[in-house]
Amino acid sequence: MILFDLRCGKGHVFEAWFRDGCTADRQIAGRKVSCPDCGATKIEKAPMAPRIGKASPSPAERREMAVKAAAVRKELRELRAKVEANCDYVGPRFAEEARKIHYGETEERGIYGETSDDDAKELAEEGVPFARIPWLPQQEN
Repeated sequence: MILFDLRCGKGHVFEAWFRDGCTADRQIAGRKVSCPDCGATKIEKAPMAPRIGKASPSPAERREMAVKAAAVRKELRELRAKVEANCDYVGPRFAEEARKIHYGETEERGIYGETSDDDAKELAEEGVPFARIPWLPQQEN
């Protein structure tokens, strides 16, 4: 979709959305677009400034984003508490322990810990099921 500024023969400027530039040209040439002020169908594209980005969010949008962010932080805190209460912490040995569980070398249980990006990639390639959880820093928990 593309938005164009249009102008009728009487100088009224208005906006209209089109599927693409070719569609706009075809509809304007076929007089299928009319001025909302006077109904004229002799329309041309008006000069317009490009819209590079959206303006800053409104105060209401900022409040809504803050409420959503707080809800996500709350869910992440609850998830961390659940993982810590129900799983074994294996620290930097996570990849090694996950492989042992996957290949039946040790008992199946929930674990959590740390691993490098390279180790995580290798685990995924081996088909070892795991998930990376974006922990919040402890001071936010």
